[in-house]
Amino acid sequence: MFSSFGQEKDFTSSLYASYGKYKEPSLDKRRIKHVDIQPLINTLSNNPKFKVAVVGKSIEGRNLSLISIGTGPTDVFLWSQMHGDEPTATQAIFDILNFLTSTDFKSEKENILKNLKLHFLPMLNPDGAEIYQRRNTLGIDINRDALSLQSPEGRTLKRVRDSLNADFGFNLHDQSTYYNAERTNKPATISYLAPAFNYEKDINEVRANAMKVIVYMNKIIQKYAPGQVGRYNDDFEPRAFGDNIQKWGTSAILIESGGYHNDPEKQEIRKLNYVSILSAIYSIAKGNYKSIPLADYEKIPENDRKLFDLKLNNLTYNLLGKNYMLDVGIHQLEVDDAMHQNYYNSSRVVDQGDLSTFYGYETLEGKGLSMTGGKVYPKTLASIKEVEQLKVMDLLRSGFTYVRVENIPKDKNFIELPINVIGKNYKVPEFKMRVGINPNFLLEQQGKPRYAIVNGFLIDLKSGEGNFKNALILR
Repeated sequence: MFSSFGQEKDFTSSLYASYGKYKEPSLDKRRIKHVDIQPLINTLSNNPKFKVAVVGKSIEGRNLSLISIGTGPTDVFLWSQMHGDEPTATQAIFDILNFLTSTDFKSEKENILKNLKLHFLPMLNPDGAEIYQRRNTLGIDINRDALSLQSPEGRTLKRVRDSLNADFGFNLHDQSTYYNAERTNKPATISYLAPAFNYEKDINEVRANAMKVIVYMNKIIQKYAPGQVGRYNDDFEPRAFGDNIQKWGTSAILIESGGYHNDPEKQEIRKLNYVSILSAIYSIAKGNYKSIPLADYEKIPENDRKLFDLKLNNLTYNLLGKNYMLDVGIHQLEVDDAMHQNYYNSSRVVDQGDLSTFYGYETLEGKGLSMTGGKVYPKTLASIKEVEQLKVMDLLRSGFTYVRVENIPKDKNFIELPINVIGKNYKVPEFKMRVGINPNFLLEQQGKPRYAIVNGFLIDLKSGEGNFKNALILR
């Protein structure tokens, strides 16, 4: 292990251990909005250590604020949530700002702030964040607007980068939770890229410095999420901000927050962002990143996309009187509520057949298990309240996966019980295993239900256990 990491590992370990003191408690869910961060920015504007400036406005008129601290000669610029539905690092930025306002880690903070000027633009696409969508109100991807600069958000990012002429730039994103580290079953919890600045993928000093800092952060993440780091393909994208910022002379470091077991709100990944970014900032302040071997960058495994939320192996499926063996891959997709503050799951079968080169966050070996469709409970109930009084697990064990209800509230789309609710006129389709269906079926063993798949969630009918979130209401 290179020496710079050895010198700073105690600082990193202390950051991880003490994180709870600095985690911003008001930002505890993914679907944060501009109104959630504005009080925090207002508080910082009253702190003499910080300079807070409105540097632009979104299409819908929301302020784009730049928060700066430090007196050093090296400028480090961090921007987040260029895509409105990618908020993990935005939360981590406010954790870092809490760290910088504290009285702890005095010598480390003094080292950072006398050698660096830190600049944070925590939410570049607040209009997208308002409705939890990737693109801005104009309907464009801001990260493909570096040349045309059609969007006010993109123009703001370019203007701030140019005015700072920052030495380092941290481009902070979220990626799909279905990415894995190449040829492993481990999610790419964090992925990195030092973007190319030309088609030839040349490496100059600017790009090399980004690569070295990435290697440093990878070493840190490996301590807390071993094997869960990926590296993006570095094909040059001439419209992208990261590639152009690298070309304009700022060492650009792309960080993508992916998936982590049992962390749907990405709070552990937020913590990893906090620890690794702060540690990288410290390394830049001390200059230790310069001694890191550049060759170690290529040793980080590439990103792949071969994860399912649920993978079922070697299931028996009877079609037209003949048995076939199928693997099934399921994604437990999110559907936002009307206010874009929470969500429910509506799952889909996304692949079936030979999935031996794919992996699952949850995997069931299904040899000896046969797929069969679930039945509709024969009694029509008057209301959802009556469903809640049923012994649902007993119904599943008897092969029922649907309950018919006479009166269903118009605004209700899901139920937090493992059985689907259907309207009085809804006709359950004949069970056919197909890509695109909402997965609701039973897995039988010797003719008896052994497992139930309800809205894509696996339930063990023997123990009654399962990582279940919700079933659907179908009208």
